[in-house]
Amino acid sequence: MSAGVFFVIKIESAGYKELLSKRPLNVQAVYSNEPVALVSGRDIAEAAKRKGAIVLAANVRNPLTIKGVLKAAKKKRAAVLLELAKSEATYCGCTFENVPDFAVQYSAELGHGVVFGLHVDHYGIKSKEDLLKAISHLGRIVEKGWTSVAVDASHNPDWENFCYTRDVAMSVPPYLGLEVEVGEIKGPGELTTVEEALFLVGGLNAWGIFPDYLAISNGSKHGTYDTTKGEREGIDLERTKEVADAISQFGVSIAQHGISGTPLDKVSLFPKYGINKGNVGTLWQNIVFGLVMDPETGNAITENGEFVKDPNRGIPQDLWQEIVKWADSQGYSRNDGNYKKANKPFHDAIMSLPEKVKESIVEETAEWAERFIDCFNCEGTAELVLEIMSERQDHNCAPCRKVLSHRSDYTQEKAPNRRKLEGKDYSD
Repeated sequence: MSAGVFFVIKIESAGYKELLSKRPLNVQAVYSNEPVALVSGRDIAEAAKRKGAIVLAANVRNPLTIKGVLKAAKKKRAAVLLELAKSEATYCGCTFENVPDFAVQYSAELGHGVVFGLHVDHYGIKSKEDLLKAISHLGRIVEKGWTSVAVDASHNPDWENFCYTRDVAMSVPPYLGLEVEVGEIKGPGELTTVEEALFLVGGLNAWGIFPDYLAISNGSKHGTYDTTKGEREGIDLERTKEVADAISQFGVSIAQHGISGTPLDKVSLFPKYGINKGNVGTLWQNIVFGLVMDPETGNAITENGEFVKDPNRGIPQDLWQEIVKWADSQGYSRNDGNYKKANKPFHDAIMSLPEKVKESIVEETAEWAERFIDCFNCEGTAELVLEIMSERQDHNCAPCRKVLSHRSDYTQEKAPNRRKLEGKDYSD
């Protein structure tokens, strides 16, 4: 389809040109000569709140996902986030270095005019050593044009989570988006409490740090729900609303992780429970691999302990068999979440497929992205972003919020310090 079909937001308009002049400084430094609407996560978060919508945040383990999501976003005039977790950057062909260029390339192929942000998802901090490494590493990532960061120190006790999150957040420009996390995303089990959420968000507020989102443990998980083992999505919306109501005084809403496998009719209710950002990751990988999926949730179907490959979708059958053989050699079961680690060794093979095959993956990705955009009520949020950016005098969208808390109320002695589960990796 020609790029001209997508001209909804006119790149020749005065409003679009103003947007370009008010992009974050790191974006202007890298892409000053490219009319790409790569904006701060702060502006996208504000647009979603004003509309009562959820931002589609797509984890992009393969570049074809980027193209499909941007295509849908332009058609629906929706502002979206393309994101990559710190751990994903180690096992995928998509990295913090190349995702910005892929996104700008595909935006150009679409004729630009698609409004999006680049979000560093689950930037895990588990130790003082991680903290020190993060300062320089995140600086390099920001220099590449990323416009939002999720600091995830949730694997630590509450006091350490607060301290690590505070210190990392202080090294990120405040005009970029910010997400923080309390409670590992681990599926049914212990739920984040209001006390834990208030300690983290209130404590950060006391230090003049103002997140857009808080990710919590509310019953979701990352990856496929194996229905043959009785696994079901179990997001606790009542607890979610309790937390959301408590932190709303600080201008913070909920980021819902692990939406793949959740019925869309339930997802459509999320804004009523304080959720304004929705992470979708595994579903896009299912599309690339061409796995049989539940048509209502995108959850990968398993039979006899194996993922089921649809020979007419995604990568060719012979390439899928190579992935299965590789996974077997790694000791993975045939319905193992670690199939995600095939993204890196098979990246070049996937990107070398015939254009017809790749385009079919892009089209299916776009179709699902449109469904989420409709369900998330975020159609038209791109226009809201233009409006929001026109309301300020320059690029700097650091939030105008008040410090409501006092640091003396957020000390190690007052931390909830709930038990953390050991020995498992919930990083993405």
